[in-house]
Amino acid sequence: MTPFVFNTTRSIQFGAGALARVADIVRAGIGTRVMLVTDPGMMSTGIVERALEILTSGGIEVTLFSEVEADPPEAVIHLATDKARAAGVEGIIGLGGGSSLDVAKLVALLAVGKEDLKGVYGVGNAKGPRLPLILVPTTSGTGSEVTPISIVTTGASEKMGVVSPVLLPDVALLDPELTYGLPPHVTAATGIDAMVHAIEAYASASANNNPLSRNLAVQALQLMGAALLRAVRNGKDERARADMLLGSMLAGQAFANSPVAAVHALAYPLGGHFHIPHGLSNALVLPHVLRFNAVTAHEAYVDLAPHAFPALAKLEGQERVAGFCDALAQLSRDCGLPQTLRDMKIGEDWLPKLARDAMNQTRLLVNNPRPVTEADALAIYRAAF
Repeated sequence: MTPFVFNTTRSIQFGAGALARVADIVRAGIGTRVMLVTDPGMMSTGIVERALEILTSGGIEVTLFSEVEADPPEAVIHLATDKARAAGVEGIIGLGGGSSLDVAKLVALLAVGKEDLKGVYGVGNAKGPRLPLILVPTTSGTGSEVTPISIVTTGASEKMGVVSPVLLPDVALLDPELTYGLPPHVTAATGIDAMVHAIEAYASASANNNPLSRNLAVQALQLMGAALLRAVRNGKDERARADMLLGSMLAGQAFANSPVAAVHALAYPLGGHFHIPHGLSNALVLPHVLRFNAVTAHEAYVDLAPHAFPALAKLEGQERVAGFCDALAQLSRDCGLPQTLRDMKIGEDWLPKLARDAMNQTRLLVNNPRPVTEADALAIYRAAF
């Protein structure tokens, strides 16, 4: 068997009402002074207030940082890090979507003062140490609670990644109740994002593509393929919400070790230039990238298709692959997501620029099962237009 490495979060605690244990977890693994990292949108949900009440009632002193922005820029990382140092916190809690969790990871690393942000971009450059870290996701999409990755916006639109096992948290605390209030469009976009993680991990050309990641990807697609539309249509469907949160986490474990590829590479310029949410950016290019990849990823897509959409089991070969691409596009439509770049008010004159920028995502493109040239990227964007 080909050698591989599989890293994941040390402790994963899952269950409805799990947030109630957060103070106990802090006392056991951190101390009594923490920073809670979140965003303005979360502040309006009541979840942050509830978390603060649990922590302070448990004897924990909390420094709140609530200025996280979507696609967080470097300035936000620096601001949060400075605040954590000034408060002398002993650990970090990230609460929210992927941006809040990504910022929390980097604050835990940088607040120690041994490394700087510019020096840790790339794969394996962050060495640690870091502060103890607890991540509490409130969307079922990024899987950031089990990935060694933080994405930062540098300059006007470019995104850079910090990738290192040091960023894996000590505890991932998953409480499906925290996702009940997600609006349908956010549920849809983050859910498609998580499904992309599973698909790309399974078919990844990475040398570290491994049987654990592939099995996790299959389990994730089985859960989310059945649950996503139900969660979009009824946000209080407890089983659907639990399955989406668990499926997102499993997909996160999969792609954390068998990395994602061209769907994400082509999605990043859309987010960077037009501030389209990451999950929606993925959804816009997903079926078109899969059709492009089908030449070389045929076997992987044949294997995956019936796990996400059981009705496809009756099809074989290329018909099943085509059905898989079509079913994912139909799921996106059924969830009410925009379907084209034109729907997002992106002018056709932008497509060459997007294709050029996608080529900068070499960290991701190297994992794609079919090589992608700038001309290929432009053709995919045109198909999505």
